[in-house]
Amino acid sequence: MENPPVAYENLKFLNSDACRSARLGLEYLHPEIVMNEHRIKSTLVLFGSARIPAPEHAGSAVNKHLAEFTPYYEEARKLAEIISCESQTEHGCEFVIITGGGGGIMEAGNRGAKDAGCKSIALNITLPHEQKPNPYVTEDLCFRFHYFNMRKMHFMRRAKAVCIFPGGFGTLDELFEMLTLIQTGKIPPIPVILFGTEFWKKLIDWDCLVESGLISPEDVRIFTFCEDAEEACKIIKDFYASEGIRH
Repeated sequence: MENPPVAYENLKFLNSDACRSARLGLEYLHPEIVMNEHRIKSTLVLFGSARIPAPEHAGSAVNKHLAEFTPYYEEARKLAEIISCESQTEHGCEFVIITGGGGGIMEAGNRGAKDAGCKSIALNITLPHEQKPNPYVTEDLCFRFHYFNMRKMHFMRRAKAVCIFPGGFGTLDELFEMLTLIQTGKIPPIPVILFGTEFWKKLIDWDCLVESGLISPEDVRIFTFCEDAEEACKIIKDFYASEGIRH
């Protein structure tokens, strides 16, 4: 009879319900250690649809309406390039672009950082229809998660700003979790920037929420609308200048 595997090499045991807490711990620990090794001090989170095509693919989009969102891909790419160039130095990395690692807006963010010759992070997730990381992520900073809650925690762990582009259920989930965390004081206020004023005001009746008393008037000040990368950069810089923190 052969010796059984030790516990940490026993995959059946590690994948059992009894080891869920250990797996959660590993999903916290692994990205944390690697980001520390890369001296990543803070991040700029980019959320948005994986379906928005890059300009070179807009003409072949299955849903022709999606091509109308292509300018947001370009703005996300530009934003990532500008921020990365200004914030990553040999002494440490501030405002490192972090995305979900998929296509669309996520790809644009990682691509912009790569255009600048800088690092970027991807927090990929296992899904029934496999989502592969886009080719622009820094290889050592591409992480794959099973648990959504641990993935979300790492999005917020070092976030100094969040830019949210048009998207579907996943983007809306991430948006409202961020707003709730700030509203309830679970995290300190940071810039939350919604790209596309017309889109977001059409999608969500913010005034109705205020007028009905379901949120307070000051709650709509948690976020800011903007239209382009340069405006978003100014919002972030002005916020930290008012806080006495140099961007």
